Amino acid sequence: MSQDALSEFVESMAQCLEVPGAAVGIWADNQEVYACYGVTNVENPLEVNQHTLFVLGSVTKTYTATALMRLVAEGRVELDAPVRRYVPELILEDEESAAKITVLNLLNHTAGLDWRINVDTGEGDDALAREVAKLAESKLIAPPGARASYSQAGYDLAGRIIEKVTGQTYERAIASLLLHPLGMLHSFFARDEVMTRRFSVGHNLDFDGKIQVARPWRHWRSDNPGAGLASSVADQIRWARFHLSLGHGESGVRIVPAETLRRMKVPTVELRSSSMGEAIGICWFLRDIGGVQTIGHGGSANGQFANLLIVPERNFAVVAMANAGPDGGLAFNKAIEKWTLKHYLGVVEHDTVTLPYDKVRAIDFVGIYGNEMMTLTIRSDGDRLTIECRIRPEIRATTDSELPPDVPAAELNLLAGKEDAYILESGGLKGQRGFFTRNEDGAIVGVDLAGRLFKKIE
Repeated sequence: MSQDALSEFVESMAQCLEVPGAAVGIWADNQEVYACYGVTNVENPLEVNQHTLFVLGSVTKTYTATALMRLVAEGRVELDAPVRRYVPELILEDEESAAKITVLNLLNHTAGLDWRINVDTGEGDDALAREVAKLAESKLIAPPGARASYSQAGYDLAGRIIEKVTGQTYERAIASLLLHPLGMLHSFFARDEVMTRRFSVGHNLDFDGKIQVARPWRHWRSDNPGAGLASSVADQIRWARFHLSLGHGESGVRIVPAETLRRMKVPTVELRSSSMGEAIGICWFLRDIGGVQTIGHGGSANGQFANLLIVPERNFAVVAMANAGPDGGLAFNKAIEKWTLKHYLGVVEHDTVTLPYDKVRAIDFVGIYGNEMMTLTIRSDGDRLTIECRIRPEIRATTDSELPPDVPAAELNLLAGKEDAYILESGGLKGQRGFFTRNEDGAIVGVDLAGRLFKKIE
């Protein structure tokens, strides 16, 4: 596959989806290939190149998990140990659950913690400690180990474990355990480090459908373990190569034992009808694409999206980063992943099969569902089901930052052969799959979207 073909596809998709700037990297046939497009910022534009910094969002979780696994390999942390062994000050509303949550529960999203703690705890070195204290006010969505539900709060707590065990701030620990040994010279947490280099800002559509700069640039410091790293596409290819080489840095020195990284790719909990994959290993989402096993992780920030996909058996990786909201950035990254797998590996994802609309059955799913941050409203108009995602009004009312407009209603179709599972067929979240949860009486009590549980609001 030629460099020109990749560059042409990146440019055409970015223009089609109105993405201001994007960076794509591929590792194939033991070679790095890059294609960059557009600008960092529509108001103050600089050309995007392979060293431009993008906010990785939740791709950062792969660093938090890998750092913890290095500590596991060194005998400083045990995966099955209760979190309280390392963070004894942890308090939850449910004392029994607080004592039961293990380190592994945090890393595979089975701790029962809600999506996130929406509190700015400042930019000081105590930011993570202060967020952990706020967990005392948060309700569990399920008993520890009962089910997977994607949790930013869980990864922030994992970051606090790293602080307690190493005696360093989370950011310094990640740098010393991973970034510096790997020679990742274009990866930073601190705003002062980022702002003195070429960096991308997010973009969202305003209420008139025009592209505007997204503010804030990123969230507060306590979110760093789950979403705070800014990095270049070249550094992300280096990160992918580290995992493909099973622990070796560029110099050939082993940083993490091979068996430890292999363990991260072994399923620890199954997922049901999830776009993320069939299972979670240790942080990695494990997905079969056209008969090929992959590991990967996506990430979203305010008006920025990143995606990392690795195919271990084919020594292949693709990284895509775009500075546009879901209608543009998420769709762009999905298109890049699909195109590169087909053209570089000959791998094509199987199409999903949906059921015809059933207006009687549809009534079962209609309702309002919510978590701490958002609500989902599912409606039936007699011809189809739709789902509308909204940031809670009280969240909008209590923040001083600009928030993106709510995602327009999208068509929702049930999947054939999968009980109470669905796929979104339109809008910025097109292709996302999820499922409905019923109680012992058969009544629907929740819906999962993007790996997150939203409980039905009576």
